[in-house]
Amino acid sequence: MFDLVSFIPRAVMQGIPLLYGSTGEILTEKSGNLNLGIPGVMYVGGICGVIGSFFYEQAVPAAEMNAFLAIGIPMVCSLLGSLLMGLLYCLLTVTLRANQNVTGLALTTFGVGVGNFFGGSLIKLTGSEVPSIALSATSSYFMKSLPFADSCGWFGKVFLSYGFLAYLAVIIAIVSSYVLKRTRVGLQLRAVGESPATADAAGINVSRYKYVATCVGSMIAGLGGLYYVMDYATGVWSNNAFGDRGWLAIALVIFTIWRPNVSILASILFGGFYILYLYIPSGLDLSVKELYKMIPYVVTLVVLIVVSMRKKREDQPPASLGLPYFREDR
Repeated sequence: MFDLVSFIPRAVMQGIPLLYGSTGEILTEKSGNLNLGIPGVMYVGGICGVIGSFFYEQAVPAAEMNAFLAIGIPMVCSLLGSLLMGLLYCLLTVTLRANQNVTGLALTTFGVGVGNFFGGSLIKLTGSEVPSIALSATSSYFMKSLPFADSCGWFGKVFLSYGFLAYLAVIIAIVSSYVLKRTRVGLQLRAVGESPATADAAGINVSRYKYVATCVGSMIAGLGGLYYVMDYATGVWSNNAFGDRGWLAIALVIFTIWRPNVSILASILFGGFYILYLYIPSGLDLSVKELYKMIPYVVTLVVLIVVSMRKKREDQPPASLGLPYFREDR
């Protein structure tokens, strides 16, 4: 029998990294930058958090750990690492005007390589016999749920049983949606993404908006990598364990039609699609399970086709998405 109460929390936990990644990418794309390096950014955000957590655990016994430092050090390391990835992308695409598609793909390869290198180095430092490293002391602070969740029955399990990073992802998505729709900054950011030449003529600093939006978006996406390691994976780092979550986050941008608030439910839906094959009886036929794993991508293709057929302007990507801006061409 399909157990909805156990399925929803797992879908939410699968969807939170996608929510972080898609929210960050939406902000980036609203500025006209197409950052296909989000998978690499999330990977770097995860490994940088692991590095900070590892050295803090090495320096302080578990019984003497400070909750603020146990959470703050990995988060700061994750934010700084993903910020550097965003700055590198902007340097190449905004300042040097390199091709955005090629740069994004290169950053993905670079980020995965960086993560695997430092992850492998930490595993060697611990002398572990298995190719992974466990940071259970610090991850326990990230995984703490609300104290009264267990006493609320199914409601507590479905809505209150997550770590603080899950709720932070929802808050960031809501705030991002509000900023884009209701503030002057959001209006100017959307103007830069639609027509940078017009925005420039109106006195808006196009390069500054592209830099800030891309760097902030990268930092948000990096938190998705941190959440995956410290909460979903219970502090266990293994090289190449992220799978295709970064690419699913980019696909979610299209699915949500560039709206961060819609990403909240859409990420949970995609998270459910991602693990649905575990809940659908398929017997011993492994090929059927592989077909079920295709569901998120098939849904994205269907949405893309429907959006393309509707041709409504509000459902389309920013007009200058992926195009370099040359001020001399105005």
